[in-house]
Amino acid sequence: MEKKFNAVKYFWQMVYAHTIAYFLAGLFALVVVNYKELFATEIISTFMRPVDEPIVALGPSLQIFRGIIIALVLLPLRKAFFEEKYGLIKLGLIIIGFSLLSTIGPTMGSFDGYIFTKIPYMYQILGYLEAIIYVLLFIGIIKVSIKYGHKKIITILSIIMMLLIILMGIMGFLAAKGYIKM
Repeated sequence: MEKKFNAVKYFWQMVYAHTIAYFLAGLFALVVVNYKELFATEIISTFMRPVDEPIVALGPSLQIFRGIIIALVLLPLRKAFFEEKYGLIKLGLIIIGFSLLSTIGPTMGSFDGYIFTKIPYMYQILGYLEAIIYVLLFIGIIKVSIKYGHKKIITILSIIMMLLIILMGIMGFLAAKGYIKM
């Protein structure tokens, strides 16, 4: 007997899994890779905004929209990734493959990035750790959501985490604009 597809639950799972994973991986990169200093370097500052710009502070909150895009893209493939054995591992490999290593354009750390950009190799590999952490968190959160999604505690925790991320993004935006004194 096939389970009935619940579109609202599916979209919610994708949005909160992406947003939480993105936030945590980004926080890790901000602290460990020191994005504030990295983004201020001559090479990176030409195309990355400083981490204290208002829109950057709002970035994690805006990931809700990217989560919706991810959910839409994965919708026709949801059975292959979320119901088959090793489906989430396959999803993780595809995310790493297409969003990091083999992008359409010459982005940092991609195959084409090494060939066509003037960005030194050391700068290009700096995003790998964040990307791997993101993918592990994303598929891990989805796995927990699929396995325990029927429990109210998962829904409550996901709502709390999303609200905290949204509030921190808004507060960071307001602080960067000078509306809130730090």
